[in-house]
Amino acid sequence: MSSSSAPAPPSSSAAPSGSASRSPWRSLRYRSMRWWSVANFVSNAGTWMQLTVQNLLVLQITGSAAATGLSMSVQAAPALLISVFGGAAVDRWPRRLTAAVSQALLGAVAFVTAVMVALDRLDLTTLMVLAAVTGVVATVDGPACSLLGNDLVPREDVPSAIGVGALVHQAGRLTGAALAGVTVGFLGTAAAYAANGLSFLFVAAVIPFLRPARGSAGQTGTVKEDGPSDTMSVREGLAFFVRRPRLLALAGVTGVSAVFGRNYQLTLAVLVTGPLAGGAGSFGTVSTVLAAGGIVGAVLGARLRRPSVRVVGALAAAGGLLQVVAGMSPSLAVLLVMVLPMAVVESVSDTAGTAVLQTDPPAHLRGRVLGVWGSIGTVWGLGGPPALGLLMELAGARGALIAGGLIIAGTIGAGHLLRERGTRVPRVSPVAHLETAA
Repeated sequence: MSSSSAPAPPSSSAAPSGSASRSPWRSLRYRSMRWWSVANFVSNAGTWMQLTVQNLLVLQITGSAAATGLSMSVQAAPALLISVFGGAAVDRWPRRLTAAVSQALLGAVAFVTAVMVALDRLDLTTLMVLAAVTGVVATVDGPACSLLGNDLVPREDVPSAIGVGALVHQAGRLTGAALAGVTVGFLGTAAAYAANGLSFLFVAAVIPFLRPARGSAGQTGTVKEDGPSDTMSVREGLAFFVRRPRLLALAGVTGVSAVFGRNYQLTLAVLVTGPLAGGAGSFGTVSTVLAAGGIVGAVLGARLRRPSVRVVGALAAAGGLLQVVAGMSPSLAVLLVMVLPMAVVESVSDTAGTAVLQTDPPAHLRGRVLGVWGSIGTVWGLGGPPALGLLMELAGARGALIAGGLIIAGTIGAGHLLRERGTRVPRVSPVAHLETAA
């Protein structure tokens, strides 16, 4: 039975869904959410263990940095082309079954890779095929797991669930990166892939025991009266997205921020090693502060109860202005002071935006909306760095940060003013019109 429609037993609701708690950890009051968080930590640790060694493996096989980039693009390409179909599959099929099967398939791909590495049978063509298969499965796995996690808590606790998920992601990333070196050093590269395969199977084993909470986002969503079984077309999801001003505004805010900001690993690396005359160690310090700010932001974002596009826009504009100040930093010390709030604002904005995206559509359309969003996000991910690199070529690192921040804040501010002007247009009722004419 789908997790969005299964009845919730008393044990799945450890606390009243109407509680006014603003604790960032309130989603962990629910037993299923606690198990889901543990499973996600294990899975993220395995994934980052594999990602840490994957680029080295490609370099070992090919000796080419270009081939490394190509393997990453091949894995990302399915998200651009077929995410909308993956989202439609999530809406059509039982959610828990879909998530469990997709996790098992990802585990199978990891095990196949491990065996081929161990037998020294992995060549570039096979590696690209496996990367493409992983990307295809991920177009279904991503929205299925995201929506499944939200179904485990009441609607008002979804921001907490997303914030906890962000913290779990960061913890898994740090743990996986640390374990990668130990695993490869003692057991070899194949062991890292095998460990990732086991992490996927662990998640697949946990999913059947998860139960949604009373008042969850999936249970309270609007469901079509005639049922979703035969009308779940990709076109329906695209049409809903295009006709929903709130989602279009969210896409616009996120898009301008993704292209002209956020790529701090690129812009700040050039700023630190160039105008600020720092080295790799200095940029490592900046990266550490960015990570710490992201964790703090995830905790603050988890405290939100009713996030909105207005909140996302205000935070994105504030982040743009902070980016302007960071671009004018005269020293590394000043830059570090600015980097922390930049990362915090970005993380809170991401949590709020994800909560809106995953709760605004009616329940039977959420998978397809996430599929549309996956395609849009892939465009930003592929197009943002080259566009920002061109801007840095033209204006330098400082100029790119300053101009990018002004574009972000200016675009969001202009959009807000246009919206306010549109809502303030007076509307004369027919009765008032007749009275005036008389």
